[in-house]
Amino acid sequence: MKPIYDLAVIGAGPAGVAGALTASLAGLDVVLIDAAARPGGQYYRHLPEGFHADRPGALHHGLDRFVRQWDTLGERADVLLGHRVWAVERAGEGTAEETVTVRCLEGERDERSRTVTARRLLIATGAHDRPLPFPGWDLPGVLTAGGAQALLKGNLVVAGRKVVVAGTGPFLLPVAAGLAEAGADVRGVYEANGRFGLARNPLLAAGKSGEALGYAASLARHLVPYRGRHAVIAAHGETELTHVTVARLDSDWRPISTRTVECDTLAYGYGFIPQLDLPTQLGCATHADVDGSPVVTVDAHLRTSVPGVYAAGESTGVGGAVLAEVEGRIAGRAAAADLGRRVPPLPGLSRRRDRLSAFARALQTAYPVRPGWQEWLREDTLVCRCEEVPLSAVREAQDLGAADARSIKLLARPGMGWCQGRMCGYAVACLAGEKPTAPRRPIAQPIRLGDLAELTLPPLEG
Repeated sequence: MKPIYDLAVIGAGPAGVAGALTASLAGLDVVLIDAAARPGGQYYRHLPEGFHADRPGALHHGLDRFVRQWDTLGERADVLLGHRVWAVERAGEGTAEETVTVRCLEGERDERSRTVTARRLLIATGAHDRPLPFPGWDLPGVLTAGGAQALLKGNLVVAGRKVVVAGTGPFLLPVAAGLAEAGADVRGVYEANGRFGLARNPLLAAGKSGEALGYAASLARHLVPYRGRHAVIAAHGETELTHVTVARLDSDWRPISTRTVECDTLAYGYGFIPQLDLPTQLGCATHADVDGSPVVTVDAHLRTSVPGVYAAGESTGVGGAVLAEVEGRIAGRAAAADLGRRVPPLPGLSRRRDRLSAFARALQTAYPVRPGWQEWLREDTLVCRCEEVPLSAVREAQDLGAADARSIKLLARPGMGWCQGRMCGYAVACLAGEKPTAPRRPIAQPIRLGDLAELTLPPLEG
């Protein structure tokens, strides 16, 4: 460990590893920090020790390339896995001695505080599933599409025997195909928008057509129906999931007709939400993406509005692993150039980012979340599962004068539980009639009071 690094990178997914490797190859002293025990983020998952797959890497596009990058990085940079970052701070703003302090917790049960200091910071913290509430979404057997994919990729565990996949977006296809290939009886894939969302953008979709056809062929081979303008609007069961209500939808997602499908597992998802806790701690500017989600504002070189801080990957807009890697490379080069290293121009890298970003925007336009989902809710439907806040409590708060999501939170407590609004924040904002906003949390991860008490804080002014 060095007393001060040139660059600290938070996140060991495609963007973080590419950025750290690029910067280290340019001559920077780099440290890479990630909460997981192994690299790869949510996309490149590794099997636990002792597990073996019949086809290693079959569930991961580009895994070999990522492993080569990781192996090379391990020889050139310090790597801190199993370190949960809970805060980032700047010191010496506007001076030659400006640094960023990264506060981490190392380990699990016996956590130890650890501090990393660097001259520059690259944030590549990825995204998480965006769920929508509906009656029964808290039943055992209901999980996000990303959760089902993580179980399969990371543990070779099939989420259930009789599975329904629902939501919106092309991510449903690899989830359903992977489950079917692994032996699950996939009862159907229900896409709330149209099945051919990118038909208006054939040139943008051309590069992904082969992958999409592969998933379609897999679903056809396993006789899995794929229905457009359909959604799961309720889950049923006493102690566990037994069946779901599937509705045919109009263009705004209002139910037209319904039927039931027997299943023991529902994997659902409505896109992804960037994790912005750390950039907003530092005051990085954000803006609304195509789908309304807040993302970090960056320039062409992935610099944020805060000097010395860069962002890459899903935090600048959800676009997938390939775009994340490209952005990581651009950010790593920018950090090296800003610290005085000679970095030759690579205009092709920026052009590739532009193409991939255009495709990501087209996807978000083609697979939006429509407002009709709010009609699926009943008064007793839980909106916040952590605090068990039903829709009726949200409506009561609004009747008392709560006109925005923050006021609803203060009166009814949605978002005050363990997940701190990561699961219900989007839904509460929609119910309040406003766009989701970036989180403002001084602490990004659960920590013990003792760890806070050990900190030496500056005296209060005034």
